[in-house]
Amino acid sequence: MSLNTTLRDAISANLAQTVADYKDFHRSPELSMQETQTAATIAANLEGLGLEAQTFGGTGVVGVIENGQGPVVAYRADIDGLPISEDTGYDYASTAEGTLPDGTTSKVMHGCGHDTHITVGLYLARYLVEHKDLWSGTVIMLFQPGEETGAGARAMLDDGLWDSIVKPEVIYGQHVWPGKAGHIYVAKGTAMAMSDCLKVTVRGKQAHGSQPESSVDPIVLGAYMITRLQSIVSREISGRDMAVVTVGTFRGGLKENIIPDSAEFKLNIRTFNEDVRAVVLDRVERIIVAEAAASGAPEPIIEEMYRFPRCYNDPAATDQFLDVLGAELGEDQVHLDQAVTGSEDFGAFGDDIDVPYVYWFFGGYSPAKFDGEEPPAGNHSPFFAPDDVETTLETGIRAALTAVLGTVGK
Repeated sequence: MSLNTTLRDAISANLAQTVADYKDFHRSPELSMQETQTAATIAANLEGLGLEAQTFGGTGVVGVIENGQGPVVAYRADIDGLPISEDTGYDYASTAEGTLPDGTTSKVMHGCGHDTHITVGLYLARYLVEHKDLWSGTVIMLFQPGEETGAGARAMLDDGLWDSIVKPEVIYGQHVWPGKAGHIYVAKGTAMAMSDCLKVTVRGKQAHGSQPESSVDPIVLGAYMITRLQSIVSREISGRDMAVVTVGTFRGGLKENIIPDSAEFKLNIRTFNEDVRAVVLDRVERIIVAEAAASGAPEPIIEEMYRFPRCYNDPAATDQFLDVLGAELGEDQVHLDQAVTGSEDFGAFGDDIDVPYVYWFFGGYSPAKFDGEEPPAGNHSPFFAPDDVETTLETGIRAALTAVLGTVGK
């Protein structure tokens, strides 16, 4: 399937305004579950199209486009930013600030590209409303908060999303990444990993730095725990399976000559299947508890911060997506790719109601940047932002329209 010429002409004619809207979102990111102004702007845009903007999960926004009898499709775009100080050098770079859950202030950046997702989603809604003669059915637009913390999809679902909104037959979503602009990348089956995020409080005994014999040093103990945790993947998981264990933060103490009574580290686990996940979580707990016992320390506290489900692209729906996107963009620009170890909560929307879904990536870098001497910056970097904004947005809109119209199009 290829898009109608009228749609392509509309995308081209509105591209300058599309880019301007993207830059506005890029300048004004908000932290996860705090996307108040972003949600208000999205709602205003949907209402400007004659749609009712409904709120779910605090700052999640939903618009339902009804157009007679036919299939029901959902499309999801995430909307939150990250606590990163932007260093792209663009004249529309973010200078926004936000307050993290612990009360600290941070610069905020759309360092994962959700500004492109918002923009693509809003223009998808616009073109569907303006060209109802090309399709029949219902399209549900899901603008989701809090993807970065894994809280947003669950918040919308727990707020009664599928009890209030007609259930879709298939759900689509996409994510910009450091690929080549104009290209689409999709995996069949497992597309993205599960993720478990844990906080470990290592408990010890405080003492003066000159009297370590009177202490149970939680910093030394934590270092042993962290080192030993790295042996899980290399020595307890089969080489045929995928697992990642990363410790991203380690904090303890306030002064160099005081051994503190506690330390804290946070770790992130990625796996592709539930059996491997269960093994890794079991080994993490075993090692942490055993190392504490070996040091004569009180039992540590292990707390789950959040988790992401596996993202599993339905094979049949993915095959259809590949067919229609190949016809629209050209088969050489649509790539069947491998699963990635990143994580997303997108899949929760379909998993909760046993509905198939497809999630893909679209590139954000010009050929010169993508093929340059240095690898281009990836998501969550202070340097990450598409340099070929026009092609990136145009491709995202064409991909979204093609996927949706592949199901509801006449």
